[in-house]
Amino acid sequence: MAGWVWALIVVGAVIVLALVIWRALAARRSRMLQGRFGPEYQRTLEGAGSKRDAEADLAARAERGDALEIRPLPGAARERYVAEWQQVQARFVDDPEGAVQNADMLIQSVMSDRGYPMDDFEQRAADVSVDHPQVVENYREGHRLARVAATGDGTTEDLRQAMQHYRALFEELVEETRDTALTRDGDSAEYSAREARPVR
Repeated sequence: MAGWVWALIVVGAVIVLALVIWRALAARRSRMLQGRFGPEYQRTLEGAGSKRDAEADLAARAERGDALEIRPLPGAARERYVAEWQQVQARFVDDPEGAVQNADMLIQSVMSDRGYPMDDFEQRAADVSVDHPQVVENYREGHRLARVAATGDGTTEDLRQAMQHYRALFEELVEETRDTALTRDGDSAEYSAREARPVR
């Protein structure tokens, strides 16, 4: 067999091997992102133009999130926030709209104390999705319902649901046993296995 034929065979084998390796790495990356982001992976995939775009977005979020210095709340701050949340919930009976606004501000305060940047809402949600992918959709939906109510088009039921959605995120943000470093240490499988708290 001519030398050039052998050369073509070798080149073809190298190309095939490279494709196999590339696909294996891409599949591994997809599994890692799915494990880390849980339901947020599917949501991002559905909203993106392609799987590649969605995974690039999630990878960028993870990189940004890993660079942030997110810290747990000190015990005294946690107790103070829990007490304030109880006051906000009690206020809902007489002033649903005011209570929802207070809940939103309280969550932002907790996030700030924990080290999350206070950029625009979409960026805050993206940052939260890195460590709290199971409840970030609660945050988005609570925010949406609160905005609807603020325009005068919402109902008391919308406000009640907004409070429930906000509470799901609030409870995760102040939970003293939650260790956000878990995902940053690469133990995403254990993290993603935790189910979201039920919204009551």
